[in-house]
Amino acid sequence: MVESIRRTGTVVIGGGQAGLAAGRELAARGLDYLILEASPRLGDSWRRRWDSLRLFTPAEHDGLPGLGFPAPRGTFPSKDEVATYLESYAGAQGLAVRLGTRVTGLSRVGDGWQIEAAPGSPAARNALAENVLANNVIVATGTNAAPRVPPFAADLDDGIPQLHSSEYRNPGQVPPGDVLVVGAGTSGSEIALELAGSHRVFIAGRPTVHVPDVFLQGAVGGLYWRFVNSVLTRDTPMGRKAAAGFEKRGAPLIRISMDRLDAVGVTRLPRVEGVARGRPVVAGGRRLGVAGVIWATGYRPELGWIDGLPLGSGGWPEQERGVVTGMPGLYFLGIPFQYALTSGLIGGVGRDAAYIADRIAAGATAGRVPDRVAKAGQARR
Repeated sequence: MVESIRRTGTVVIGGGQAGLAAGRELAARGLDYLILEASPRLGDSWRRRWDSLRLFTPAEHDGLPGLGFPAPRGTFPSKDEVATYLESYAGAQGLAVRLGTRVTGLSRVGDGWQIEAAPGSPAARNALAENVLANNVIVATGTNAAPRVPPFAADLDDGIPQLHSSEYRNPGQVPPGDVLVVGAGTSGSEIALELAGSHRVFIAGRPTVHVPDVFLQGAVGGLYWRFVNSVLTRDTPMGRKAAAGFEKRGAPLIRISMDRLDAVGVTRLPRVEGVARGRPVVAGGRRLGVAGVIWATGYRPELGWIDGLPLGSGGWPEQERGVVTGMPGLYFLGIPFQYALTSGLIGGVGRDAAYIADRIAAGATAGRVPDRVAKAGQARR
C-alpha cells in the first residue's frame, strides 16, 4: 500500500558516485531533485567489496566534481577510503539524499514518471513505502547490479564451494587446496594474486590488455588519463572502435599483469567451457579437481523493474550519452563507455552527469510535476 506521495523535479536512483555527481550537477543548475539510495549508509556498496580492494586509478583521477579525492597523488585509495569519501562528498555538497529507500518500479505516467519505492532495510531510517512522481529520472544504479555466473555453475559438485567476486572478502573464505579463479580481468587477477599466498591457484580466461605501471605515474600518467578520458570517446573513430563490444571484453588490466601472476606460481588456463561429473572443464577438455571456485565473471544489468525499457547490447538501454531513446525524461548515468572509456570511473562520471543535467535544465521546469501527472499518480493509489 502506498502511504505517501512525494513530488519532485528529478529523481536520481542510486547514491553511488554516479548518483552523487548527478545530484551535485542538478543542484548547481538550481534544479529540484532527490537522490534515493537503497542502503542505510552511503558507500555501502564499496564497503561490501573484498578487504584488500583498491581503486585501479590513482587518487588524482578519483575525485567527483567540486571535491578532489583526499589522498596523495600516485596512491590508490582503498575501498573503505572510497566509501568514506562518498559520505563526505554528499555532506560537503549538501546533497538531498534519502537513505534506506529501495526503488522497486518505474513507469511512465502522463508526462512524467512514477517511482515505486520501499524500505531498503528493516533498520533504515525514512522507511515509509512511498510513490514518487517526477518530471525526470536519472538511473544511476551502477554496473554491479547482478553478479554474472554461467548457468553451468549450478552443475558443480556440492562439495566445491563457489563464490562470485562480489561475495569474496579474503583468502580465509576459501578452503585449503587448489582454487580456480574464472575470469582474467583486473578483479580476477587481483584475487588470484592474493590467494596465491595460501593456495595453489589456477586462473581461467583470456586476459585483457595490460596497461604498464609507467602509464599511471607522474607526467606520463596525466597524458594517459587525458588519452582515455578525452580521446577514447564516442566522438572519435578510435573511441568508437574501442567502445564496440566493450561490455564483453572488459576494462584493461591496471596495476597488475600476467607476469606478476606467473611470478607467484599462478597457473594460467583457457576459458572454462562447462562442467563434467561435477568438475569444471576448460577449453581442450581438461577437467579440474579443485577445492573451490571464484567466479570473477563480472556483472549484468538488472533493469526489469523499469516498465517498457528498450534494451540493447549487453542488456543496457538504447541510449545516446545517457539519454534513453524514445522515453522522454529518462536518463542513465554510469553505463560502461557511456561517452568515454572513463565513464564508469569515479573520475570520469562527472562529465556525463553535467551533460545530463544540462539536458534537464534546458527542457524541464524545476521543481514542478505537471498536474496531469500528479492526478494520474493519485488515481493509481
